[in-house]
Amino acid sequence: MTTETTRGAPDQAAYTAVQGSADFALLRRTLRGFIFPMTAAFFAWYALYVVLSAYARNFMGTKVVGNINVALIFGLLQFVTTFLIAWLYARFASRKLDPVADSIRERMERGEA
Repeated sequence: MTTETTRGAPDQAAYTAVQGSADFALLRRTLRGFIFPMTAAFFAWYALYVVLSAYARNFMGTKVVGNINVALIFGLLQFVTTFLIAWLYARFASRKLDPVADSIRERMERGEA
């Protein structure tokens, strides 16, 4: 019995088989190993910015250069952090996730789910 439908796309049984495979479990575990810590770190960094803005006004208002203060620098660093995380994720995905995902996809396309 084939796992392909008449249009050439894998059927539900193929997806269910892949979902139960060791490779798919590894893919999910690897993804979660990056996403959860990175998300927690970013939320902690953002929460620090918000808490300091609310409760350490004197510190955040400290002028660094001209009219540029600590709050402005922290705010701009939020953007830098966002781009850094996106870049790190792209590197991580291309090295760790994409090869496994490509292997799973190729096996599904050959009907080896």
